Order: sequence, then C-alpha cells, then structure tokens
Amino acid sequence: MTGCPQCGARTEAVTCEELFERLLALDHSRRPPWGPLHAVAVTCFFLQHPAHPLAPLGRNDPGWAILHAYLAGGQQALDAVTDAARRSNSRGHRGRGGAARPPFDSSPPMPDRPAPRALKVTIADVAADGSFPAPGYEQRVRRWAEDTVAMWTSCAP
Repeated sequence: MTGCPQCGARTEAVTCEELFERLLALDHSRRPPWGPLHAVAVTCFFLQHPAHPLAPLGRNDPGWAILHAYLAGGQQALDAVTDAARRSNSRGHRGRGGAARPPFDSSPPMPDRPAPRALKVTIADVAADGSFPAPGYEQRVRRWAEDTVAMWTSCAP
C-alpha cells in the first residue's frame, strides 16, 4: 500500500493519476452518473493534486465556484455554472486582455493558502474498488466535494 504525496490517499497497486485516467474515461462517456459530475470530479482532483501538469494555475479557475454551486444547489446549479464557464471561455465572451470573466460571482473567494494535505475523502474513496461503480457514485462525489471545500477553508494547511 502506498500513500499519495499530494492528497495522502492510500492505494494498492494504482496511483491517483491512474485512478484519474479511469475516471476521465468514464466522464467523457457523458453517461450518468459520471458525465454530469465531470466538472466537480476534475475540480476536486486538481485541488487535491495541485502539482498535476494539467491543474490550472492561479486562483481564477472557475473550479472553486463550480464546487460551491454544486454543494449549494445540486446538479441544476452545477449545470448553470458550467454553462456560464463555457460561455466565458468562448472567444466572443472574453474580457479585456483575453482573460475569462468569472462564471459564478456569488461564490466565496478561494483561500490564498497552500493546498491542504489532511484530506479525509480522496479519489481513492470515490473509486471504491477502483472502477468508480455507479451505485453510490453521486454520494461519494458529494462527500469528496464537501471535504475538498472544508479542507481548503480550514485554518490548518
């Protein structure tokens, strides 16, 4: 059993990166329950793995707003904020200097602090047996999002 140096997940014979690749394959199928929660899953993973080469740089990524929208209003709110994020990233909706406008201005600002390492729920927990089984997936992702926000907003790094 190994521990992930970024999130602390304890996994057997598979890394968080490998789990993430499996999850992306399911997400990109666009089938429920995985596809509709793609933005939440990717945001949680990147907030728990900020050194990942595809993790967004800086604090202006819409992921923080996506998590808050999802936790506050479920799938309907998630759909609204991800649609707004897509529109803000389109060529015709970029603000001055080419920077995308924030898609969900009512979310609290993302804390300016190092990534937390004392995580309770990681991608390994969401993966369950490593296959991200459909039964219970939505509940596992919600716990992942709740823990990710809680850990980022807590005082201890």
